[in-house]
Amino acid sequence: MPMERTTKQQITKIVITGGPCAGKTTAMSWIQNAFTQKGYAVLFVDETATQLSAGGAPWKATHSNRDYQFRLLQLQLAKELAFTEISKTMAAEKVLIVCDRGALDNRAYMSEEEFHYVLQNLNTNEVALRDHYDAVFHLVTAAKGAEQFYTLANNAARYETVEEATRVDDALIAAWTGHPHLRVIDNRYDFDEKMLNLITEISAFLGEPKPVETGRKFLIAYPDTEELEKRPNCQKVDIFQAYLRSEVPGEVIRIRQRGIDGNYIYFKTRKRQVEGMKRIELEERLTQDEYLDLMMQADPAYRPIRKTRYCLSENGLYYHIDIYPQWGDQALMETEVYSEGQQVKIPEGIRVIREVTGEEEFTNPYIARINKG
Repeated sequence: MPMERTTKQQITKIVITGGPCAGKTTAMSWIQNAFTQKGYAVLFVDETATQLSAGGAPWKATHSNRDYQFRLLQLQLAKELAFTEISKTMAAEKVLIVCDRGALDNRAYMSEEEFHYVLQNLNTNEVALRDHYDAVFHLVTAAKGAEQFYTLANNAARYETVEEATRVDDALIAAWTGHPHLRVIDNRYDFDEKMLNLITEISAFLGEPKPVETGRKFLIAYPDTEELEKRPNCQKVDIFQAYLRSEVPGEVIRIRQRGIDGNYIYFKTRKRQVEGMKRIELEERLTQDEYLDLMMQADPAYRPIRKTRYCLSENGLYYHIDIYPQWGDQALMETEVYSEGQQVKIPEGIRVIREVTGEEEFTNPYIARINKG
């Protein structure tokens, strides 16, 4: 019988993904060591494709890729559910479930028709599959920027050339683009530094020791949305959000509906600006009923905000391009960076009017405020 708890158990499920020879296996050891020391029970859901291949059922041996991918994903989700339910019976107050690849990884190995077939047979949708993870961390293949370390020797299931590995890496990033918390860990430093960056990014997401993010924001000319929607590394998301009252000075509490085509997930976020471009952000997922109950408590001093967001993965960064219905000639673009001094390469086709990082009038609470006096 599970022990009775006096505090709410925190269960966080993340994905570690990446192209071939990206360092995922080593990353699991680093995660185990780092977060066990921080008081987490760390659970690992092993890579389902490798499990099937090792068991004598590689995808190359089958005649129907779509049916293979359906069964693979069915097994993937069943394993994740088992780990999640078991974690609820554990005494640990903080549980980190680490998925070695997630439900969207195998989209990189399917045609659009095959992917829709799998969704239909699983009775689900892309938003539900992608966003039921709390965060996604993509390790870039060694074939991009560290070619001298790319090898097939340490994984019997790996077969891709450097060129193929690069294409797979790009396809995987595109598959996860649209997730609210996608981070790309590239090869700009040596391998140990890459692992340290991963641990830092996971720690920041979990709030260990404190959840500080560094963001850059730009006022841009209204983008060509049709061109954006054609890019494989860009996903459109509809957002509707409102604000709640806070008793903490300088704190903003936001509730948000996020998704596309009637498929939504819900969040409650607490934000507080600290020094410079840094901010503290704490987020929790809501059920639809919890979200609707909180909507009834929305602060009347703020209008709800409706906007269209284009999530774009490019240049090793994850950009959010927000388009507001009341703006006909401009939009906002934001990205998270490793440090305040990091250079931000502007995506192709985007024209920056000026940087507006830290300017209150370009924050969502200011845009939503009814009386700005």
